[in-house]
Amino acid sequence: MATRTTETTIPAGEVELSADIVLPESVDGVVLFAHGSGSSRYSPRNRAVAGTLNEHALATVLVDLLTPDEERIDERTAELRFDIDLLSNRLVGIVDWLRTGAELPVLPIGLFGASTGAAAALSAAAARPDDVPAVVSRGGRPDLAGADLPEVRAATLLLVGERDEEVLGLNDVARRALGGEAVLHVVPGATHLFEEPGALERVADEAALWFGDHLG
Repeated sequence: MATRTTETTIPAGEVELSADIVLPESVDGVVLFAHGSGSSRYSPRNRAVAGTLNEHALATVLVDLLTPDEERIDERTAELRFDIDLLSNRLVGIVDWLRTGAELPVLPIGLFGASTGAAAALSAAAARPDDVPAVVSRGGRPDLAGADLPEVRAATLLLVGERDEEVLGLNDVARRALGGEAVLHVVPGATHLFEEPGALERVADEAALWFGDHLG
């Protein structure tokens, strides 16, 4: 499917964040990515998933949730990547921009979160229940969304590797706390980063189906 890629900056509160937007020729929804601990919009795993979503008529927004100055601080301290309030507030700002300021069609919005980005995605979904009908978490820490979990109304798919035992347990606890539809899917044989042959492809396919079902 033909796509158009745009590099842009997105206002989110008092900062502007660098982003890559891919818009397929035919589009049914848009998925905003929230990357994980110490990662960026160049995450090869998220980009691989985004490519599959583009093939399924979904636009994608990959964005750096920290500014370059903040990235330098985080490289030394690793503190901002765990600041769920900061990250979720920025995701809310981007959701609002997609609704009112982006030069894009008005589309249903899904959130795809990895690692700590999953918690930020769920907190943002709780804050914008009318704008975000679906969330997918890949190897995420949804438990870090804490008190926001019961407020989430978005249909949520939690994807966890079978061999990622600690994270699997945390996802099971979070699933029971979520306020809307929630499904925990265990990827056979996979570890935390889904590096095993075929594991990431399975994640991408499951995400595409979930968003296809819930953003339509």
